[in-house]
Amino acid sequence: MMHSLLDSGFIAAQHLAPQHGLSRLAGRVADSRHPALRRRLINGFIRRYGVDMSEAADPDPEAYASFNDFFTRPLRDDARPIEGDERTLVCPADGAISQSGTISRGRLFQAKGQSFSAAELTARPEPELAAFEQGRFATIYLSPKDYHRVHMPVTGTLEATTTIPGRLFSVNPATTRNVPRLFARNERLVAWFRTEYGPMAVVMVGAMIVAGIETVWGGRVAPGARSIRHAAHDGPHLARGAEMGRFYLGSTVILMLPRGAFEPTGELTPEQSVRMGESLFRAS
Repeated sequence: MMHSLLDSGFIAAQHLAPQHGLSRLAGRVADSRHPALRRRLINGFIRRYGVDMSEAADPDPEAYASFNDFFTRPLRDDARPIEGDERTLVCPADGAISQSGTISRGRLFQAKGQSFSAAELTARPEPELAAFEQGRFATIYLSPKDYHRVHMPVTGTLEATTTIPGRLFSVNPATTRNVPRLFARNERLVAWFRTEYGPMAVVMVGAMIVAGIETVWGGRVAPGARSIRHAAHDGPHLARGAEMGRFYLGSTVILMLPRGAFEPTGELTPEQSVRMGESLFRAS
């Protein structure tokens, strides 16, 4: 009962909070290069979340000019081996499985009693998403302590992006259980790829105090967009395991895969820990 009441209070506070204003403020603080503020934020974060700096390309907290530089730090080349071969689709990010399953009747499962449509998630009409019906999806939640760069699950060529405005609810498990259509309501960027196995969508979902989403082809997208923006692309062509983007503070990645293209390489269960580069699916 107490846990439920705390969840309800947390969610009610999010509805009332100035979500975009708080996120912009968080972004300015995280970008600050003031030495004392930078040092306090970075060292406090490492202590609170038990960040393993031995995995970082530069393990010295003093090497980072701002909190955001630290938060999006690269890892050592050998820290995240890419499993399998070119027919293996790997996890795009560190985190935990929120849900995984089949896209059925155009909908993705969010949590008990909650789902949302692929059309509202991606801002594309249902007929354009026909290839994903009965395809696979996986939702990966990145907690604050996780590595926050997002990598290619399988080799592909970028064809389009869609930037979608929305709310900035937290995407932690409590909010996911209790806010209907959460991922289709928050701000998000959808990257559409052409792969050997058909189309693939990688959705980077914004969240409370996430001060921006960045892609390797388009740079940083700050929170607060006013309208849906579609952009066509002719590349880049990105290899499996290559970086495709990053979050400035944590959030969620949703993969959408085409019908009949992939099967899970193991059981994917809610709250299961995963790491970038681990095998998730195998080409059928």
